[in-house]
Amino acid sequence: MISSWLRLSTLSSLLALLTLPAAAQEKLQKIEINWDKTVIVSKSTATLQVVTNPMLNPGAPIHDGSFSALKALGADYVRYVPWLPYPKVAVAELEPPTRDKTSWDFTYIDPVTKDFLAATEGHSTIINFSTIPAWMFKTDQPVKYPDDPNQVFWKYTQGTELRDPSGKELGDYYGRLVSWYTKGGFTDENGKRHESGYHYTFPIWEVLNEIDFEHNTTPEDYTLRYDAMVEGIRKVSPNTQFMGLALAAPGLNPKYFEYFLNPKNHKPGIPLDYISFHFYASPAKDEGLDQWQHTFFNQANGFLATTRYILAIRDRLSPNTKIDTDELGVILPTDNTPADKMPLPARYWNAAGALYGFLFVELSKLGVDVIGESQLVGYPTQFPSVSMMDYNNGKPNARYWVLKLIKDNFHPGDKLVAQKEQKDEDDSPSDVMVQGFITPQGKKVLLVNGTNSEKTVTLAQDLQNASTLTVDEETGDEAPRAGKPDSAKLRLAPFAVTVLSVQ
Repeated sequence: MISSWLRLSTLSSLLALLTLPAAAQEKLQKIEINWDKTVIVSKSTATLQVVTNPMLNPGAPIHDGSFSALKALGADYVRYVPWLPYPKVAVAELEPPTRDKTSWDFTYIDPVTKDFLAATEGHSTIINFSTIPAWMFKTDQPVKYPDDPNQVFWKYTQGTELRDPSGKELGDYYGRLVSWYTKGGFTDENGKRHESGYHYTFPIWEVLNEIDFEHNTTPEDYTLRYDAMVEGIRKVSPNTQFMGLALAAPGLNPKYFEYFLNPKNHKPGIPLDYISFHFYASPAKDEGLDQWQHTFFNQANGFLATTRYILAIRDRLSPNTKIDTDELGVILPTDNTPADKMPLPARYWNAAGALYGFLFVELSKLGVDVIGESQLVGYPTQFPSVSMMDYNNGKPNARYWVLKLIKDNFHPGDKLVAQKEQKDEDDSPSDVMVQGFITPQGKKVLLVNGTNSEKTVTLAQDLQNASTLTVDEETGDEAPRAGKPDSAKLRLAPFAVTVLSVQ
């Protein structure tokens, strides 16, 4: 009797559900913008970083495609980082000078640097030769590095104390390095002139990278090295601005910000133009797309909380210092392991792109000046999950196209506006992030589906004739797809990023 009643009751409930109106079965998120209510006037520029590695060397399989994509992007504040795993591409003087000779050598550094500067010509750049010559540090033995410039070497940054504690030797090295590119050459430690013929302009120099992970650098150590490098570079490039810190884990030690941003801890006249810090979502090994949809955005919310805290310190100590979040992305736990040679799900690139779209909006609302996606090129053994290029075919992937979609549509000076409040709105978070912008080109809305499932939203009357540009799994390695809403409804594929342009 009881089981028969339960079966009848269940059947009745299902029939009742099937007869409900569609809106009652699924409550659709409504997109309605309050164009008259400005939240903030944007100061934010969308951009990326370029980190040197063998795939960017002339003749490498994806060299041409990568620099073509960089040039086509046309971004400002592009960050360029010759980095420690390849000492011959990152360090211009690999051996200490003697009375008889010096080891200055730009053979492997110049080709990629010139290609980068050509691809970004006409746009601002942030240059960061981030690796200090190992011989400048006190070590038990000289640091040996590979003869092959393309052989990865992760143990170059040894030692904690500079052999010249004043930092002058460090500042002189960077002054000569900058002079090579901006003054046509330099005079070395023995008075010998080295000619380059280069006369580039370096608008911004970032001083070192992820110093909280290298050389056991304390806030006091870093501040001294920053001052020394600024002094050395300004002698040959007086109009360059400077960026500091570039922290890998900005939430772990607030003293870096408290100490560095206090002008009293610097030499007189040392500028604090910018500070920078990084964020990578880092899921667990056993997670996949259904878990990534939560992990990526939950960790991003934690980073936003950290950013608010950093901004409060900045506002108190050095309110004119600008902010650059110049490494934003995802690093999967398989990176740089044998498992990273396995292809990632195609939708992963959309998930990582959606994360950047979310961070662009939220950081813009906080007044962050530069919002940089990481990075142009990665590949198996070199952080493949962070790449913006498809390392199999040399074409830009969905992460690149999301950046270009945002960079082309949203700029400093745009007004970010509020959504209209819905009377029947509950307290549950929305699956689709929505942000309206008033731009010189007209009214626009950025939509980001942060879930691993298709979502349908309903559009207010003024949005129903909008044009759309979308990056999703269907677009793959191709440019955003143009379209129109289906009347009052707009379907968004998993992790889709869409810009609505109001007619």
